[in-house]
Amino acid sequence: MKRLILLGPPGAGKGTQAKRLEEVYGLKQLSTGDMLRAEIDSDSTLGRRVESIMASGDLVPDHIMVEMIAKRITQPDCSKGFILDGFPRTVNQADELNQMLTNNKLDLDAVIEIKVDEEALFGRIQKRAEEDGETRADDNVLVLKNRLEVYHQLTAPITPYYNDKGMLKTVDGMQDIAKVASDIDAILGL
Repeated sequence: MKRLILLGPPGAGKGTQAKRLEEVYGLKQLSTGDMLRAEIDSDSTLGRRVESIMASGDLVPDHIMVEMIAKRITQPDCSKGFILDGFPRTVNQADELNQMLTNNKLDLDAVIEIKVDEEALFGRIQKRAEEDGETRADDNVLVLKNRLEVYHQLTAPITPYYNDKGMLKTVDGMQDIAKVASDIDAILGL
């Protein structure tokens, strides 16, 4: 069983690597972005609350994210392990995640940061939109600029948080996808 967090700025490849780990090793990818988009698509109360927040590139409030993740990781499809993709995004969320895991008698196996050149992210976002044939509300240059600013202000401080705990490992996300995957597998001992 492996439980891990993938960190990195928007467009770094966290989702790509999480999906690969899910397909190859049977870990369950928990992308908070995907979970929130599914809520929006279902037109649930939560979906309506977060739709405008996501469209502007701002972060969804901690209590909503923690509640959603706490519920999700206890579901049977996470029993073999899970990959948190896009969570935690703040030190407060990291603290709450640690408490939640402790309450569920679970530990993290790794926290992996995918580092990338931020200028390259704009090209990746445009390419993703072209390949998917649709544009997500959060896939445009202005929103990406805002998301990067929010990332640097709020999310980047969690890397020292996990580094101080001896859990943070870094992978060069500018390598090709297969090399990034190989580096992640080596960190996880897979």
